[in-house]
Amino acid sequence: MYQRLLCPVCAGSDLRTEASTGTGVVRHATVVHRNTPAARNVSLVEMAEGFTVRGRVTGLATDVHSGDRVQLTTAQDPVRGQPVFQLVDGPYRSRS
Repeated sequence: MYQRLLCPVCAGSDLRTEASTGTGVVRHATVVHRNTPAARNVSLVEMAEGFTVRGRVTGLATDVHSGDRVQLTTAQDPVRGQPVFQLVDGPYRSRS
């Protein structure tokens, strides 16, 4: 996983490695159509331990929404080196 040199919020350098069970919830998902043959998503995932990581969720980019539960996979994004997640319960569907 990408190692930060500075905190993106306070620019501090006192960082530590966090262990995780690999489960989390998508807090923000964006569909990106640039520089790739197919649309892909970029998601901010809040891990069960409370920290947030950026990565992508497998499947159709348009099926990933805030509130979806995800699990970290052993795959890694080959281009960006970001973590890859998979949906746990299938795509979120709003109740209308």
